[in-house]
Amino acid sequence: MADRRRINGPPSGTHPPIYASTLTPSSTSPPRPQRTRPSNSLRKIYLRTGLTPSASGSAYLELSPSPTAHPPTLLHTQPSALKLTATIHGPHPLPRSAPFSPNLLLTCSIKFAPFASRTHRRGFVRDAAERDLGVHLETVLRGVVVGERWPKSGVDIVVTVLEAEEDGWWGDVSSNNGGGGYGAMTVLAGAITAASAALVDAGIDCVDLVSGGVAAVVSDAAQASTLRADNNTEAETGTTIVLDPCPAEHERVVSACVVGYLQSRDEITEVWMKGSDGAGGADEGLIDRAVEAAIASRTVLAAALRESTEEKLLGTKSAGVATVKPGQDVEITAA
Repeated sequence: MADRRRINGPPSGTHPPIYASTLTPSSTSPPRPQRTRPSNSLRKIYLRTGLTPSASGSAYLELSPSPTAHPPTLLHTQPSALKLTATIHGPHPLPRSAPFSPNLLLTCSIKFAPFASRTHRRGFVRDAAERDLGVHLETVLRGVVVGERWPKSGVDIVVTVLEAEEDGWWGDVSSNNGGGGYGAMTVLAGAITAASAALVDAGIDCVDLVSGGVAAVVSDAAQASTLRADNNTEAETGTTIVLDPCPAEHERVVSACVVGYLQSRDEITEVWMKGSDGAGGADEGLIDRAVEAAIASRTVLAAALRESTEEKLLGTKSAGVATVKPGQDVEITAA
């Protein structure tokens, strides 16, 4: 007979996480992963909508981890992969005590799970970094949603990060990227794409699909020959502009840029740049490369929404509900 007053643990054994502060530079330290993909390519993106039945709309986004030369063991584990969910709650009427609003009020929040990072355990209360990411996400979506359709209404957009991008390689305690905050930019780019898919799944009118893209200027002498290209490398500074950067794969990230881009309207709703000007003053070039990453992400976003829409239409047909194709004449008959 089970004890109902006690929360039993899992039946199988578990291993505690290994944090970077407990490691010492030695021969047993895991080696830094190497970037094997070209500088203009993105990691594989998995995106699916409609996974949270209790929400008006939801989406799940996951980036595949970078391959490593060593098999995963207790110490030699694979790098972190971005995993997050976005849920839409609403539109719902505002409280009677709230002032009149002719447009839809957006409330965006990004929360990291306590186990999302290997190097830093988050609390249950949002910190300053999470609030800052929520403000950036709200700025992006405010220029996309057609707010005039829902006066005196509000919608809550909640993004939960299950596994976050690290700011540096967790096995290297002397990493120059530690604490740089560049991993949060990849998190924001993924949150923008997932929130856009969730908005469409919730049936909220938007002017266009918004996608997030991130590019960074990296300095890595060991991988310079692999990542060097004629159009994005400065020979004098030894830096390279890469799309979808993984800070754990590079010795130093000089600067990074994340954008929210509307491809059909050719508009940018948000630009966030961080770091020093290490590309020789080529800020516009870094933004252009981030836009290229956003365009590539939009391809996956459009394909995922098309697939989910087809599944909904097939489910409606199987339930016996008549569907009408665009442009088809409808005949109304008396019962």
